[in-house]
Amino acid sequence: MNILKNILGRIFAVWAMITFIATMLIILIPTWAMGLLPEPKRTRWFIAMSRIWMGVWLPLAGIRLVIKGKEKFKKGENYVVVCNHNSFMDVPVTSPGIPGANKTIAKIEMAKIPLFGIIYRRGSVLVDRKSEESRLKSYAYMRRVLDMGLHMCIYPEGTRNKTNQPLKDFKDGAFRLAIETKKAIVPAVLFNTKKVLPQHKGFYFWPSKIEMHFLDPIPTSELGKEDVKQLRDNVFELMWNYIESRK
Repeated sequence: MNILKNILGRIFAVWAMITFIATMLIILIPTWAMGLLPEPKRTRWFIAMSRIWMGVWLPLAGIRLVIKGKEKFKKGENYVVVCNHNSFMDVPVTSPGIPGANKTIAKIEMAKIPLFGIIYRRGSVLVDRKSEESRLKSYAYMRRVLDMGLHMCIYPEGTRNKTNQPLKDFKDGAFRLAIETKKAIVPAVLFNTKKVLPQHKGFYFWPSKIEMHFLDPIPTSELGKEDVKQLRDNVFELMWNYIESRK
């Protein structure tokens, strides 16, 4: 059975790759042309197109996406969205899945991929984690994203969670950003992206149902810099318990 599943997983991977590239090429030129638009209009148009793109590609790849809690986002308000990070499937789900236009913090290496890098840059705040200067610039840019009225999506674990635990330890950046900008935090929890693209298997894809759940917003307007670690720990515990409750 495992041998059969491994064979099927690689066949599905070929199909997922072909359909991803084919649909990506269709939106490539419009995405490039969006670079002529000023912000935040550029990002709003890009996210709208991303929703159409993923609305086509995910079903083609055998993925059923279920999103719960969209009503947590109040009209006219923008948030710092913090999300667990298990797989390369996370970004294609979170970016179009978050209600309203948004940008995602993302590593700069992926932006160097030919053609795909054009699309990747449109929806991202790029950061080179090895460079202190890049980290400072990305933090300043995230503040600008929020000032423009966009949501900012951050994976507080920093990198993909390759452990067997529900979450890795959170870093402070997302919570410091939320407190400094007085933006509420919306925790977001992804389920099953690790099943679709397992980290321990090369070139493997397994069609599954992916769920994205938004939890209640956590206000930060009354908090100060001294509250960063407490806020971080509270959100970590909230998301950990929510994940555990779904098992």
